[in-house]
Amino acid sequence: MPIIAFPKETVAGEKRCALLPSNIKAYVLLGASVQIETGLGAHLYINDEQYIEAGATVVKDRKKLLGKADVVLSVHKLPEQDLALLTNKVVISFLDPFNGGDYVKQLCEKQVTSLSMEMIPRSTRCQKMDALSSQASLAGYVMVAKAMNQLHSIFPMMMTAAGTIKPCKVFVIGAGVAGLQAIATAKRLGAAVTAFDTRSVVAEQVQSLGAKFLEIDLGDTGQTAQGYAQALTPEQMAIQQAAQEKCIAESDIVITTAQLFGRKPPVLITKQTIGVMKPGSVIVDMAAENGGNVEGSVAGDTTVVNGVTIVGTGNWASEVALNASQMYANNLFNLVSEFWNKDDNVFVVDLNDEIQQSAVITHAGSISNATIKEIHRSEDPEQDLAQEKAQHPAEQKVSSSNVEAEKTLETA
Repeated sequence: MPIIAFPKETVAGEKRCALLPSNIKAYVLLGASVQIETGLGAHLYINDEQYIEAGATVVKDRKKLLGKADVVLSVHKLPEQDLALLTNKVVISFLDPFNGGDYVKQLCEKQVTSLSMEMIPRSTRCQKMDALSSQASLAGYVMVAKAMNQLHSIFPMMMTAAGTIKPCKVFVIGAGVAGLQAIATAKRLGAAVTAFDTRSVVAEQVQSLGAKFLEIDLGDTGQTAQGYAQALTPEQMAIQQAAQEKCIAESDIVITTAQLFGRKPPVLITKQTIGVMKPGSVIVDMAAENGGNVEGSVAGDTTVVNGVTIVGTGNWASEVALNASQMYANNLFNLVSEFWNKDDNVFVVDLNDEIQQSAVITHAGSISNATIKEIHRSEDPEQDLAQEKAQHPAEQKVSSSNVEAEKTLETA
């Protein structure tokens, strides 16, 4: 029986986990043995006994857990010291494949088949396994809560005998999944919300939530096939920064959610703009950990610049870890079950499938994803060519042996 393993997260401050007791039965019905590292759900006040009662086996020795596993599922990528135990295994997590070339190289060296949850395509078929969207939705909610905690006034309008309190003004930059959830949350709390996105096609979605869409003529901006915003030219960036400055200056809270997939996030708010904001106002920079949308934001910290509080704490979904774990664990199971062959009781790696073409980063000793391969292309072209020639056929069935995996070449 193949083993699906769930190790504890090792990233400092991470409260999420990749499996809840409620998910175990579904894995067992697939025909897998579920094994977890002791303390997997400790941050969520879920003890080992609850996992055992649901059908999982608890393993105290992390090395033993990873060494016997066929498929390893986690939130973050496993630390480098674990990689020696993962030879010929399937590993699925957030991998941050656009960075960390050395890590990707080590995955290749260990013949690890790695799937990146960031790279799941945004399509109808993939909605149930789209972890980026599920976690971003929670992040949008958390960012509003963080801003509210820092602001010295309330969100809704109140008419009292002591006078009328005006509603808080919130400006959201970026109307993707996180931005739309931030808009909806702020509106539910009674704020007056304005939003902007370089993709004018999302204006209707913003307005449907009861917010005002800030119109800025940037010319042709468009979006990628995946639905992400495209990078603006320096001229377009200058136009955006100037046009939104008045709205920022009048706002009590500004939330920036602009991130370009696989690229450094754009700077949307300069120190000059911060200088015209009201003292006591708040900025929440969703992209702080990746470089930031705001000049002066500090990754993982909250700072004050000219009386303006800038929140860049990051790892937003972990702030609501129970719901985040619930959604992420479901995303993982939906991905695994999509490619689980119940007849042979194996997880099938099929690089001809459109999802795996995008999500599989390394396989059979090579980088299989074309985009990531180009980013991390070796300085030695002959080495790249040798790796490509050594790559195994497109489809692999991962069985419990881990040694002689059954391979099948699928013809077009």
